[in-house]
Amino acid sequence: MSSMPEIFENLLKESSIFANRDALSPHYMPNNLLFREKQIDGIVKYLTPSLRGERGRNLFIYGKTGTGKTSCMKYVIEKIKEVPAIKAKISYINCRIYNSRYRVLSKIVNDHLPSYAKRGYGIVDIYEKIINWIEEDGKILIVVLDEIDVVKDLDDLIYTLTRANSDIKNGGVTIVGISNKISFKEELDPRSISTLYENELVFPPYNSTELAAILKQRAEISFKPGVIDDSSINLAAAIAAKESGDARLALKILSKAGEIAEEKGLSKITAKEINEAAKSADEEVAYELVGTLPEHQKLVLYAISLLTMQGSKYKKLMDDTESYLFSGEVYDKYVAICGSLGKEPKSARWYRNYIQDLEMQGLITTYESGKGIRGHTKLIKLSYSPDRIKSIIEKEFFKESEAEGTKSNDEK
Repeated sequence: MSSMPEIFENLLKESSIFANRDALSPHYMPNNLLFREKQIDGIVKYLTPSLRGERGRNLFIYGKTGTGKTSCMKYVIEKIKEVPAIKAKISYINCRIYNSRYRVLSKIVNDHLPSYAKRGYGIVDIYEKIINWIEEDGKILIVVLDEIDVVKDLDDLIYTLTRANSDIKNGGVTIVGISNKISFKEELDPRSISTLYENELVFPPYNSTELAAILKQRAEISFKPGVIDDSSINLAAAIAAKESGDARLALKILSKAGEIAEEKGLSKITAKEINEAAKSADEEVAYELVGTLPEHQKLVLYAISLLTMQGSKYKKLMDDTESYLFSGEVYDKYVAICGSLGKEPKSARWYRNYIQDLEMQGLITTYESGKGIRGHTKLIKLSYSPDRIKSIIEKEFFKESEAEGTKSNDEK
């Protein structure tokens, strides 16, 4: 057994694989964002009136996870800051952290009036302070709401921010909403839809060729010379493109492959390490995704994980032994979980949207049954470990006491 000093010495040894491990992080910002020139130009075009000091139209950006939405928006924000002549003020807000109207408004104040933010005022006072600050010299405030769909009182937030333009005589507010959910629009109040969707920008998934170029760009920075060749990079890109076109998954595969090679004491990453990394990287990305789902999508997925562990009550009707669930029983379980938590369940129409979104993100698979199984119905299957997903949701969504209460009720 190695002594503690030896363990630390081994940890501190210079890597034989990595030159800059951070370059494979999804948060790393390269000098050039490949294959997103059109989307970057679109963001700039739609924000141009606001950047000129005029009241602009709101913008909604959407696309699947790992398509570069956040990176492009942050890239544009950094470029805007480099132009002194632009007087517009920007608040970039991660709604995963600031997930209510009060928190969003508090973040805006903290960004631009930090001394005031420390005083702990109520929402009306904060709103009035923002309005007065904008009117002082006719500012234009651009509010970027990343992962906007997780804001709990979103319709109230949109109403408040758009109402500001009625209350402001000199200046204005422009909203940029970013979401992974294609069906997000259907969950909004009609007034919020007409306000938020004045301009739309779609980010498509990357194809295999694009992912390979992105990985090559990052690999040149991240790995030492000669560690990885084009064939291994192309393999990682092909695997990620086949799954979802998710750049984060592609980067995760490359990073994991480097770690595996390092652990084995290798000097090169081969196809063997790429394939080995892909098995665990896909699961890691999926489990990370679970923690970022909106509230009711988590509850639906939680219901699916519980039922998968228990088995469908209709499994005797099934011709095979696979763990498929009936859509109706999943909805019933979801409603029961909402009831145990004192939450209002969403309608069956919204539930169908959640199922569609969960499938699009690869967390579940579905198919329509034939007439032989209780008529035509949708069958649902979980793509990953129900125990792991259940545990993640209980830790990240439920309070411990709620999780235990729900677990005990559902396992009776």
